[in-house]
Amino acid sequence: MLSPVPDDDGAPFWQYAARGELRVQACAGCGELRFPPRPCCPHCHSFASEWRLMSGRGRIWSYVVPHPPLLPAYAAQAPYNAIVVELAEAPRIRLVGNLVSGPGAPLDSVAPERIRIGARVQAVYTELAGEPAPLSVPQWILERS
Repeated sequence: MLSPVPDDDGAPFWQYAARGELRVQACAGCGELRFPPRPCCPHCHSFASEWRLMSGRGRIWSYVVPHPPLLPAYAAQAPYNAIVVELAEAPRIRLVGNLVSGPGAPLDSVAPERIRIGARVQAVYTELAGEPAPLSVPQWILERS
């Protein structure tokens, strides 16, 4: 997988992910949650921020199943999914990831016909090799009902 490139604003997101925590930046002035992370609140223009712990739960808002031709590193895993998840505590915040059968499972571990808009999901974390250090990225599993 392509490794994310953390910037100064988003670095805390990746530090929390390494601990298995899904946290979202919040304005310390007005409390508004925001993603992607940025230095200034778009609502009140405060530069003060904090990171709030989320449950890691959400719903599939959208998805796509890419088929070849793809980047060479992904072609062997196709078809796989890329999903957009709206967070349970903050439906306006949506994260992109993959629906997998479990932590560390391959991208093609969930059959495309099992994916449904509105399905409840839970974040899990997979460590990717990265430079200068590995990164843990959130992926998603279907919640057991």
